[in-house]
Amino acid sequence: MVVFVPNAIPGDIVDIQVLRKRKSFMEGVITKYHTLSDLRVDAFCSHFGACGGCKWQMLPYEQQLEYKAQQVADNITRIGHVDIPEILPIVASERTTYYRNKLELSFSSKRFLTKDEIDTGAEFTDNSALGFHAPKIFDKIVQVDNCFLQDEPSNSIRNFVRTYTLENKLPYYNIKEKNGLMRTMIVRTSSTGEVMLIMTFFRNDEDVIEKLLTALKNEFPQITSLLYVINDKGNDTIFDLDVKTFSGTDCIYEEMEGLKFKISPKSFYQTNSAQAYELYKITREFANISESDVVYDLYTGTGTIANFVAKKAKKVIGIESVPDAIEDAKINSSYNNITNTDFFAGDMKDVLNTDFIAEHGAPDVIIADPPRAGMHNDVIETILKADPKRIVYVSCNPATQARDLQLLCPTYTVKAIQPVDMFPHTHHVENVVLLEK
Repeated sequence: MVVFVPNAIPGDIVDIQVLRKRKSFMEGVITKYHTLSDLRVDAFCSHFGACGGCKWQMLPYEQQLEYKAQQVADNITRIGHVDIPEILPIVASERTTYYRNKLELSFSSKRFLTKDEIDTGAEFTDNSALGFHAPKIFDKIVQVDNCFLQDEPSNSIRNFVRTYTLENKLPYYNIKEKNGLMRTMIVRTSSTGEVMLIMTFFRNDEDVIEKLLTALKNEFPQITSLLYVINDKGNDTIFDLDVKTFSGTDCIYEEMEGLKFKISPKSFYQTNSAQAYELYKITREFANISESDVVYDLYTGTGTIANFVAKKAKKVIGIESVPDAIEDAKINSSYNNITNTDFFAGDMKDVLNTDFIAEHGAPDVIIADPPRAGMHNDVIETILKADPKRIVYVSCNPATQARDLQLLCPTYTVKAIQPVDMFPHTHHVENVVLLEK
């Protein structure tokens, strides 16, 4: 039986305490290391083990890539049960630290205490934290002092907010009791040097909010988009809330091959900008679009892929569930003088149907980049009915991608598989699959 254990790598000899048993696997934690693997390296982050991010720091990057490529192969063959060609070598990330352009951090009045802290028996008076959720503990936050995921001014902004809120006694949010003021903050950066900060508050305490945002504006003139949200809901999502501009613009821009892409606070954009460019180049190459082709870009987001491939196509149709993202997609086309794109907002399974295809033309090529859950069965049925000659499936979850490939084959054959590492030091891997009739 497989036992899943955090912070272990092949070659470690350890004692494990089993915490959870399932029919075909168990989960546990390491209680003692007897022998450390020859592969093991020292973690570079002081929060390693407590924080839920960068869980593969103790594994050399070369080995991380090997295991990610193996993960892709295992998922497609064991879940998808489809015949595949030899998988292309995984595309490594040039930067393995400070590669993210977006970080979302949470405030909490319940700080996560490490085992070492608990074992001291000390009484901790400051239980507030600004950082990331502790693994599998929804109501506790790991206090983060320095993070290696996002370049400056990210760390400086977070630490300034932490100091200011403590000195001014601004209460942190308690998710169980539904009280407090400080809830979340999102830092977005771009290769153009722009910075967006979105502060989320649980209640509209106007005077306190204005003073904090003014302090941020004065301390960090490099913040080009300073925004805030009032969120008194039970969850942290801001997609259905009004985002207000305190200073600067309501968006930032990203650049790629001379194209500029507008990024609004609710917009999705690949969080590793440099690797996104590599990913989109592979997608364009696999799509092999000709000037007579009608291309459908499903789950288009802000139309990044759609606009990136448009110059090679007759027409590109983009579909996305988030209306704000679709508006950005339209603006991106207009801003870049792209006239052969059309974008539509709505749930994919509802928008993409036979009537839609009859109205807008049958696709010659379909590019799909769905969320982690993969594609709805109705969407796959419609794709099969649309009968494109080629499908390029971009996925951040090879397991759900493999499930969908099983439904698309044998009508289609897998012709190429290209893993791309977007998230160093994590188990996550992006994968691009080319299918042809």
